[in-house]
Amino acid sequence: MQIAIVGLAAAGKTTVFNTLTQGHAEVGGFGGLQLNVGVVKVPDPRLDRLAEIFHPKKIVPADVTYVDLPAPPASSEGRIGAEELPAEHLARLRDSDALLHVVRAFENPSMPHPEGTVDPLRDLERLDLEFTMADLAVTERRLERLRATGRHGTPAEREANEREEAVLRRLHEALRAGSPIRDVPLEPDEEKAIRGFRFLTQKPVLALLNIGEQDLPRAAELVATVAARYEHEHTIVDALSARIEMELGELEPDEAAVFMEELGLHESGLDRVIALSYQLLGLISFLTAGPDEVRAWPIPRGATAVDAAAAIHSDLARGFIRAEVVAYEDLVALGSMAEARRHGKLRSEGKAYRVKDGDVLEILFSR
Repeated sequence: MQIAIVGLAAAGKTTVFNTLTQGHAEVGGFGGLQLNVGVVKVPDPRLDRLAEIFHPKKIVPADVTYVDLPAPPASSEGRIGAEELPAEHLARLRDSDALLHVVRAFENPSMPHPEGTVDPLRDLERLDLEFTMADLAVTERRLERLRATGRHGTPAEREANEREEAVLRRLHEALRAGSPIRDVPLEPDEEKAIRGFRFLTQKPVLALLNIGEQDLPRAAELVATVAARYEHEHTIVDALSARIEMELGELEPDEAAVFMEELGLHESGLDRVIALSYQLLGLISFLTAGPDEVRAWPIPRGATAVDAAAAIHSDLARGFIRAEVVAYEDLVALGSMAEARRHGKLRSEGKAYRVKDGDVLEILFSR
């Protein structure tokens, strides 16, 4: 699971990256070409509680990879800004599962906004335009190729080309009208037809308003204002003060708790952003527990028991017999698998069972 951190120059992208990853990447580069990569453990207090029951050798949380990317250059006639990023950067961007768009919403006279004024909605739409231009270029190149060669090949190949062309024409129209691809309703077979293009505006977006300390009390108001004017599918708008969160991360837990209380913060912005990243991707976690390890496994919401088995190892999916399942709350309340079984809370489920968030699974399989 990889999320690309994007944003315009001086938005605070790298500060957000450092906050999330507890890293020390250089900040203040104003759009330099440095690429930063960090892996973040997803906070899950359920793992600690299960560890108290099973006393495992290790605890393994789910993780998210965040990639801090430089701002793309502005497009101009004859050149697409996003496509002029270094090849590795563009590949990272296209291969990401979602975008975390850091939007400047703070004032700082010592670091003036490159545009002269702070306007979160303007900046959101500016970067959207760059990604829209990049996707338009991809659709136009592919449509031109289909017009030239799409009528050749076997009947099945020609039919597949016609289906692809029909979908691309719909997307091209939407993009020309300024709509991101994630706003276009697509059938599963249509999504499959365009999967290889890795369109930028198709990716889910977490628009994160980077606010100043003085705006913390009205963060919810700022979020509501921007969200009301930035209405897109598969999009979440939220806010945090990256600078404050980074300072919190440098304090001892007791000191951080006092500082948060003074600022009126009831939860870690870091934990919230990671949780929202999970939500944005439509993920849940199932759990496994035993004397060797207690572990969280991310899977798409609605995944089946055999999908969960495959997340652990392909051999478990191939030889799947059944899953022994107990809800986390029931296991904690009863204190052991044996007690869960005795009280009828541990049950056997087949391949088609839809796994729920927090289910504790043991997969039985034939070798």
